[in-house]
This record gives sequence, structure tokens and C-alpha cells, in this order.
Amino acid sequence: MEIAFILVVVALIFIVRAIRIVPQQHAWVVERLGKYHGSLTPGLNILVPFVDRVAYKHVLKEIPLDIPSQICITKDNTQLQVDGILYFQVTDAMRASYGSSDYVTAITQLAQTSLRSVIGKLELDKTFEEREIINAQVVSAIDEAALNWGVKVLRYEIKDLTPPKEILHAMQSQITAEREKRALIAASEGRRQEQINIATGEREAFIARSEGEKQAAINKAQGEAQSILAVAEATAQAIERIAAAIRQPGGEQAVQLKVAEKAVDAYSRVATDATTTLIVPSNMTEVSALIGSAMKMVQTHQKA
Repeated sequence: MEIAFILVVVALIFIVRAIRIVPQQHAWVVERLGKYHGSLTPGLNILVPFVDRVAYKHVLKEIPLDIPSQICITKDNTQLQVDGILYFQVTDAMRASYGSSDYVTAITQLAQTSLRSVIGKLELDKTFEEREIINAQVVSAIDEAALNWGVKVLRYEIKDLTPPKEILHAMQSQITAEREKRALIAASEGRRQEQINIATGEREAFIARSEGEKQAAINKAQGEAQSILAVAEATAQAIERIAAAIRQPGGEQAVQLKVAEKAVDAYSRVATDATTTLIVPSNMTEVSALIGSAMKMVQTHQKA
């Protein structure tokens, strides 16, 4: 009975040591008699008890690694405190186990040295403007060495760049001066544009007034010309009608009568004026001669 119990216990021990269940996104390295034998994939795996053993366990997920803050010297000899975060992933479990005794420490140290090298090639102002370039260069430098460790560096991000207080104060003063300069330039540009707008408005108003005066003069001249033409046309029509009336039977007698009436009317007005000395012709036939001369002028006009 005791032997059977012992055999059952031994069998259970063999089963427990032989069966290994690997979680998803994990890789276990197996050694057989102290030598690398293989890597266990996720799921159920069978080992040889007391011969095989799980020597290393690796997580294949993306791992964030906080890089400690450090002081870097820029190209213009300015101290700059930099800290960042590195993202990496184990891609080869065998190399991660035997390529380095501690790949996490190796990656951390390499990230710090690579960052110092990259920062040393840049001036202080460029370090704030070219974070993307710095991140890319650090990743490129680490990834090349990390291939021997079975690790793939995915990306590096700078969390903070902190210059000394004196430099920070000087930068703040420079930013303030630049803003004040831009404000003054903007104000002067505004005044300049205002003056340009006023001058443009006055010029356009002057042009508009001159155009209005010009158009008014043209309209007035055209109106006067049309008025003169209308008067001339009316006078010509009146003369034509008078001439046509004279050519009618009795027209000449009517003209003689009209001329005589005008002459008598003129003498009467002159006679009523106390300040006018009236000289009456000694022979009234002169009046008839005047009327005759007027009739000859009328006849001459009709013939023409």
C-alpha cells in the first residue's frame, strides 16, 4: 500500500514537472541539462521531468521603460536636464536570455548615452524645435545595438527639457521682448494702414467730386445747347410760318399794318417820356417810306 502511494506521488510529481501552460504573449526558454533546448509557445507544452527546466520567462508585449533624468550639454555649452520614456518589445526570447545579462539596464544606459550624444550636436534653441529628430536619432542608435539582445526599440519620447533657471529667465525675457516687438510692429502697421486708407478715401472722394462736377458741367452745357437748339428751331419755325402767312392773299397788307402799328406805338412811348426830346419828321411821308423799306426787306427775305 505504501509503495503504491509512493508511486502515485512520484507520478504526480512527474506530471506536474512535465506539463507547462504558457500564457498568451509570453515566451519561456527551456534548458536541457543546462543547455538551451528551445522556447515554449503559448498554450500547453510537455517537458522531460528533471531533464528540462524553464530557465527564463519573457513578456512579448510592448513595455514602457522610464529613462532617468540626466544633465546634457548642448553644442553652445548650456546644461539641459532631459528625461524621457522608451518603448521596446522582446522579439527573440533566446537572445534576450543569453545576449545580455540584463537587457533592461543595457537599454537604459544606451538610451542615456545616445541622448547625450544627440543633444551635444544641437544648440539650445534647436533642442526645443527638433524633438522629433532627437527621438528618431535615439531610437536609431539604440535599435542597432538592441538587435543582439533580442529586443526591438519601438520609439523614444522626450518627456521634459529643463534648462537652468538663469537660461529659462533669459528665454522668458527674450520671448517677452519678441512679443513686445511684434506688438509695436503690428501697431505701426495698423497706423500705416489707417493713413493709407484715409489717403485712399480722400483721393477717391476727390475723384468722385471732380467726376460729379465734370458730369454736372457736361449736363449743363448739353442742356444749354439743347435749349439754344430748341429756341433756334422754334424761331425758324415761327419765321417759316410768318413767311408762309405773308405769301397768303392780304399778307403784305397785314405786315404793313403791323409795321405801322409798331411805329406808331414806338412814337407814342417816346412821347410819354418826359426826359426824351421827340423830333417829329416834317414830312409824314418819311414814315410811309420807312414802312416801304421794311416791306422790301421782308420781300427780299422771302425771295431768298
